[in-house]
Amino acid sequence: MVAQNGKDLLIKLDLGGANFATVAGLRATRISFNAETVDVTSLESQGGWRELLSGAGVRSASVSGSGVFVDANTDDRARQIFFAGTVEVFQVIIPDFGIVEGPFQITAIEYAGSYNGEATYELSLASAGVLSFTAI
Repeated sequence: MVAQNGKDLLIKLDLGGANFATVAGLRATRISFNAETVDVTSLESQGGWRELLSGAGVRSASVSGSGVFVDANTDDRARQIFFAGTVEVFQVIIPDFGIVEGPFQITAIEYAGSYNGEATYELSLASAGVLSFTAI
């Protein structure tokens, strides 16, 4: 894989009816996949090496982004989702890799600003169900 442009890693929010729109104002985005392990090591484990149970454990993904506040439709929708505490469908576009889509809950929205600077925000999401991956 060749180097990719960071601005092509996008977080998209379903505005309704599978109408996905890029979350406005983002400057930096990040997705992280996690898999917990289940240790089944015992006194009988060969050579004292740790053994893990295949296919067990909890898998999860977390998504975050930060950028400038632009007061767009996606800002309003994200606030609605956060305050309602609902789980909604998001897409994360990973350039030259694929699209991760599925249910996420917005776990944090942070707003900040300085006296002589722009208003900024940070958004954090946690997976809340089965995610799908489509290669591009």
